[in-house]
Amino acid sequence: MTTKDLQKITEKIDSPKELKKAVEKKLKILASGDIHGDIDLVKKLAKQAEDENVDLVVLCGDLTMAEQSTDNLIGPFVEKGKKVLLIPGNHETVATADFLAELYDVKNLHGYSVKYKDVGLFGCGGANIGIHQLDEEEIHDLLKKSFKKIQYLKKKILVTHVHPAGTKMERLSHFVPGSTGVRKAIEELKPDIVFCSHIHEAEGLEEKIGDTIVINVGKKGKIIEI
Repeated sequence: MTTKDLQKITEKIDSPKELKKAVEKKLKILASGDIHGDIDLVKKLAKQAEDENVDLVVLCGDLTMAEQSTDNLIGPFVEKGKKVLLIPGNHETVATADFLAELYDVKNLHGYSVKYKDVGLFGCGGANIGIHQLDEEEIHDLLKKSFKKIQYLKKKILVTHVHPAGTKMERLSHFVPGSTGVRKAIEELKPDIVFCSHIHEAEGLEEKIGDTIVINVGKKGKIIEI
């Protein structure tokens, strides 16, 4: 939270108790994608999650490199006491994501939703290209289905691996198309934020679709408060 954000809150709040309550409502997230089995990177991200005291770690797919190097991909986060959400990318199956989630007692968000504080997160892994593909209709339908249980919440985050069609990040690759299914879901469901990865060249890029902020979190990760 920036000083400017804090100033806006204090203008509306009379007592220190109310101020503390308002600040504590923020959910602090470290989101990353395209780890591709890099254990050193995982350890670095886990340390960052600890140092920054994040509430939640979100991993946006391509955890492995073609289903290789699955050892200890989630362990360093769990050892730091961090809650983890993950989705598969196009380099691993849903079954592999389920295996990792069960092994480390974390949540695979593919086709599901969760609530932390007053924020709802819903997701769909996979992509429209690569080793493990989903078609656009399936991507859209899974997002729509997973949205239903958290639609009543004021703050919502869509977690996907593939980037939406018609964005700047789509133009940074000559062979990886954006997803029309993700784009349609954003336009219909209007989440506050979208986390994606997939296009390595677009790491860190932020843009908007309507009022929705779309963030390519990349392997280095992004810290977001909502």
